[in-house]
Amino acid sequence: MAATLEHGHHAQPSEQELWAGGRSPFKTSYGKVMMWYFLISDTFTFASFLIAYSALRFTQSEAWPKAAEVFKSIPIHGLDHYNLPLVFVSFMTFLLIVSSYTMVRAVQEGYRMNKSGVIKFLIPTLVCGVLFLGCQYLEWTHLIHDGMTATTASEATKVLNFGQLFFIITGFHGLHVFGGVVLLTWLTVATWNGTFEKRGHYEMVEKIGLYWHFVDLVWVYVFLSFYLL
Repeated sequence: MAATLEHGHHAQPSEQELWAGGRSPFKTSYGKVMMWYFLISDTFTFASFLIAYSALRFTQSEAWPKAAEVFKSIPIHGLDHYNLPLVFVSFMTFLLIVSSYTMVRAVQEGYRMNKSGVIKFLIPTLVCGVLFLGCQYLEWTHLIHDGMTATTASEATKVLNFGQLFFIITGFHGLHVFGGVVLLTWLTVATWNGTFEKRGHYEMVEKIGLYWHFVDLVWVYVFLSFYLL
């Protein structure tokens, strides 16, 4: 009986033993916990930007530009003269939605230890991220050509704060997308080289997937703030 109790005691480490490095008290890996901490802290940064946007918009509500007038055309040569409000940014949003799905599928294949399946879904995720950045470049170039910069307002915007907030917030989000593209590129190459097969798990795919889903989720709020409201 004493041996059983002693064995049971060792099978159930105390809270002090868990925090001392015996086993994660969160029942997950250190890497995933740290990724969650990073995402939570980054959430506060984006929230502060969007709160500042809301405050400035409410103080200038009468003069604030209409999204359908600012983003009325497709910023591609030959198509920019058509009046198609929000069509282009809807395509950008579609790219991120698709990338979220393919990222989920890559994580699922990682659980199954299916190397080829992980690569199969990481590649379209990476492609969607690159296309999103390309679309953002076209949109920025078009808006700057029309006169909207961080220091000037165009005929459509009229309010200087709109351009300032737009380039800061979408630029900060774009920086996150670029970081995600770099991580996805490394992840695809590492998977191809069999790095995670040697480790015996694909947890890194899940961790980078958390980051990518966060970037996609933030875009929903950015899209809502600038393009819909």
